[in-house]
Amino acid sequence: MSADPTQVLAFETDCHIFDGCGFPAPGLHSFLFEPLWGDGDSNVYFNKTMLLALLGSIIVIGFFWAAFRKPKVVPGKLQMVAEAGYDFIRRGVVYETIGKKEGEKYVPLIVSLFFFIWMMNLWSIIPVAQFPVTAIIAYPAVLALIVYVLWVSLTFKRHGFVGALKNFTGYDKSLGPVLPLAMFIEFLSNLIVRPFTHAVRLFANMFAGHTLLLLFTIASWYLLNGIGIAYAGVSFIMTLVMTAFELFIQALQAYVFVLLTCTFIQGALAEHH
Repeated sequence: MSADPTQVLAFETDCHIFDGCGFPAPGLHSFLFEPLWGDGDSNVYFNKTMLLALLGSIIVIGFFWAAFRKPKVVPGKLQMVAEAGYDFIRRGVVYETIGKKEGEKYVPLIVSLFFFIWMMNLWSIIPVAQFPVTAIIAYPAVLALIVYVLWVSLTFKRHGFVGALKNFTGYDKSLGPVLPLAMFIEFLSNLIVRPFTHAVRLFANMFAGHTLLLLFTIASWYLLNGIGIAYAGVSFIMTLVMTAFELFIQALQAYVFVLLTCTFIQGALAEHH
């Protein structure tokens, strides 16, 4: 096996079934990476996930820059693909949730979030990278924090201090005696649970998906011995199936994240709650 237990991949071990060694199951160690630069002990370092996040940002920016730096009335293939993606998010998510008038100013943010998250997710199935950046909770947490700050600031800006508090607490005097309890629950739900679930939804799906891919990939190699070859074939087929399924989930989770973002913004801008 690899000398470093935090970097074990399926092809890094000679362990097979019937060789007297146990199955090298994926776990939390599969999500830990040694620093590529710097000292991990001092918390100042640069590792694989940071590199992938940086490369992903460059790819997304580079793609749209190349597509729109010289826009044409009759678009080329690259511009056509970029316009289709941009228009899908603008019309299918922003306009449908916030509305055209209010939502137009938020289109660049939502488009950027969608394609950035999608690229971070896609690293999971790209050879050599083979890791979804969003499976590290810090990345979804920071993205959710950006949305949270935007949502809260917009709410205070649109409704004022008292109006924002009513918005966050779901104030409704018709509730009578249960109003204090209802306001407390709404306050916790809106200002604490909502941003938490916004981040965890993306993180948990990418974490689970990557774990399953690792499980079937490692199992395919581990079973590749003796009569276990037949089971290795089944495991390999499942690896292909899970990869195809992950492609769908990666795009879906990016879509869900920006859809919820638009829902939060719409709630902050709405006149009646």
